[in-house]
Amino acid sequence: MSAANPPLCPRLAPLPLLALVPLLAGCAAVGPDWHGPPAAAPVAAARSAFLRAGADTAPTSPASQGQNARWWQALGDPVLNDLEATALAGSPDLAAAQARIGSARAALTGTRAAMAPSASGGATFAEASLPGAVLGRDGRLSEQIYADNFQSSWELDLFGATRRRVESATGRATAAEASAGDVAVAISAEVARVYVALRAQQASVALLDRQVACDQRLLAHAEARLAGGTAPRQGVDAAHQALAQSQADLAAARTEVTTLADQLAVLTGREPGTLDDLARHPAPMPAVPATIAVGDPAQLLRQRPDIRAAEAQLAAATADVGARMADRLPKISFTGILGLGGTAPVDAVSPSSLLALLAPQIKWSLLDGGRGAAQVRGARAARDEAEATYRSHVLAALNDAEGALARFGSQRVALAKAVEQRDAARSTAALQASRASGGTLSQADALSAERQGIRATLATITAQAQLTTGFIAVEKALGLGWETPRRPD
Repeated sequence: MSAANPPLCPRLAPLPLLALVPLLAGCAAVGPDWHGPPAAAPVAAARSAFLRAGADTAPTSPASQGQNARWWQALGDPVLNDLEATALAGSPDLAAAQARIGSARAALTGTRAAMAPSASGGATFAEASLPGAVLGRDGRLSEQIYADNFQSSWELDLFGATRRRVESATGRATAAEASAGDVAVAISAEVARVYVALRAQQASVALLDRQVACDQRLLAHAEARLAGGTAPRQGVDAAHQALAQSQADLAAARTEVTTLADQLAVLTGREPGTLDDLARHPAPMPAVPATIAVGDPAQLLRQRPDIRAAEAQLAAATADVGARMADRLPKISFTGILGLGGTAPVDAVSPSSLLALLAPQIKWSLLDGGRGAAQVRGARAARDEAEATYRSHVLAALNDAEGALARFGSQRVALAKAVEQRDAARSTAALQASRASGGTLSQADALSAERQGIRATLATITAQAQLTTGFIAVEKALGLGWETPRRPD
């Protein structure tokens, strides 16, 4: 081939640029590197224990005691354990969160793929009709072209734009996993709370049945005294009002049992009415352990999924800044084409019609009206917002934990006082019943003492339910009740 007709793809021209590829590929990515979350709560990090932790809490890490994923097992209720397992397996909210994890992981895989060369193949048939004057001839020229080709392209990640985007996608996938954990924490806590409320209402129904029976006897006694002329009408009216209130409370408690059972059914991914059998069979309320492990504030920051999600979003936003900065710098890409073609079908398979092309390209947007700089500023602002959000989550988490621990301690005291009052009321009721049977006290006074004992027992059930609910709130505030999803191989 003559010098006047050089080959379509000179073999020596791109060599100087290709020789630089290993060197250029090793360039560091521009933009800020992620070195972990900021010192969002230096005071908390310096503390060895929570300020509001009482004598019934231990600084031991819950994770070290195996309580991180299934804290509800400490309540020792097999029915609750089954409900929690069903909820975490069948909750639509958790299924939606898991789907978001899949979407984020797919986006990460797609972003990683941008670092590798792309390739495609194709076949072409074209029929051209051109004026002969184009080639200095008369009339028109018609030509058929047959070709097939293999194309490959690769953009060198010179300043780390793709690497930063991979970091960003990794952070968002991690955030999606942590957000799913946050959903699991909320679901497990809500299932336990509703279950405790159900058992408390079932116990209240049994006591309110006794109270209604007691009020009916008090009304009968008041009516008998009115008929005998030994008591005024006001006593009968008061007994009527007390009985009506007790009957209303009983009806409300029975309705609440059904409502709570339906809530549990929905939380576990089932239709309302599915757990009616659970509602018909009362059982004792779960008992709170004497001591609970709470760890320390530093452990809280590591294990709460909402904080981990905020941290991952901050890492992603930090990587976005570098990606935007790299977008403003030069880009080097390589395009290669290897094909066969000609004016006859046989040319598409003939090695003699081989066509090869290598096209290195440098691209740099030198004038964009400030769009690139604006995108960098926007990315920095988004990172600042993510950092502020992270700090907000940290402070909210510390507030949740301290508040839950303070309430839990006061609820222990309230339950102890309620038990004292219940025992005293029961003792008084037993004494009054004994005196009434011996004829030294009226039957009405004995019934009133019995009613006071029932009311004191109801108050104890309420206090016990509040304590157990407080325990649940502590576990939720500590961010317990979830497991890190297993990454696919």
